[in-house]
Amino acid sequence: MSTLTIEPRPLAPAVGAAGLQRRRPRLLGRMPPLAILAVVYLVGLGLVAIFAEQIAPSDPLVGNFRAIRQAPSLAHLMGTDDGGRDVLSRIIFGARISLSVGFVSVAVGDLLGLAWGLASGYIGGRFDLGSQRLLEVLLSFPDLILGTMFMIVLGPGLGTLMVAIAVTRVPAATRIIRATTLSTKHRAYVDSARAVGASPVRIVVRHIAPQCLAPFLVVVSAHLGIAITTEAALSFLGIGVPPPAPSWGVMLAGVSSQFNPLWWLAVFPGLAITTTVLAANLAGDALRDLLDPQLR
Repeated sequence: MSTLTIEPRPLAPAVGAAGLQRRRPRLLGRMPPLAILAVVYLVGLGLVAIFAEQIAPSDPLVGNFRAIRQAPSLAHLMGTDDGGRDVLSRIIFGARISLSVGFVSVAVGDLLGLAWGLASGYIGGRFDLGSQRLLEVLLSFPDLILGTMFMIVLGPGLGTLMVAIAVTRVPAATRIIRATTLSTKHRAYVDSARAVGASPVRIVVRHIAPQCLAPFLVVVSAHLGIAITTEAALSFLGIGVPPPAPSWGVMLAGVSSQFNPLWWLAVFPGLAITTTVLAANLAGDALRDLLDPQLR
């Protein structure tokens, strides 16, 4: 008569501090090299914008009339423009304008969209219906057209440019946060908090808003590149940052008005805009992959 032997199953290793430390590199290891390079580029560009006075070789607004329209050389690595101003210095100071406009406008617009989306999704009813109709009106205009309308009404300037771009960021952020709120407010823990007498403000702040943090960060990273592009486009059209401010869009606008344009006046500002927007998009995609629980 054969006997049945049961081999003991090995116990699963306990997940403690060491287990969390072993899992953490896997999460960071899923970031592609291009995403890591994009984050390093954005951090480096931010440091360049902060310390522009110490890094730039010359004043971006003061020209040298002995070096007008010079090609790139050892004295001027990216050449000079029609006023003898160093192109590299103007690009360095232009990074400060582009990043400040991008970060401030995205922060203001997306925070308004966060509050609006939370209120619209949680309150519902007529308030939600009226909010969605208003958002549909705003979304019917392209971002550049909507920003142009606000710039014409408010007038050119750095502050009004931030406000105009911030308004264009509100509808998309509101839609995404509203969708997350609608899927969260009917969960069991929200119903339990409502049953024990928690106020609506406490429920929204403590239980619903944390669930919207991951999509909100992804929206912010995605909108940063759009804001930089919109600022350059509005400045190129002459209704953004007023010249002679060293904005990348202003530099491109100066090239378009020349009878005999110089290649370095268009290539280097265009590369600055392209690489910054590309880095912002790559960083946003990597952040979305890291925060998506289905990909872990």
